[in-house]
Amino acid sequence: MKKPSSKIREEIARLQDQLRQAETREAERIGRIALKAGLGEIEIEEAELQAAFEEITGRFRGGKAPSTGRKNAGDGRAGGEPAATIASGAPAGRPGEA
Repeated sequence: MKKPSSKIREEIARLQDQLRQAETREAERIGRIALKAGLGEIEIEEAELQAAFEEITGRFRGGKAPSTGRKNAGDGRAGGEPAATIASGAPAGRPGEA
């Protein structure tokens, strides 16, 4: 038996709400971590910061970050150069090291 379209629309609306809530939780978590790492105190272009996050994503996924069509968009870096501006604002060692 097929579902009526009204039930499908209700399910879609419920799932969209769940997605918004999940994205909010994820954004808040990443934001807290970024602030603890000192990213709130440095000036960096959004495109450059996104490219650095994509590099980090690739590192933790065990390969290269998926291409979004905006690799190093507008930041003037060549394809293989690391984002040095991120590293300069981050602590050098692990937590607890002096």
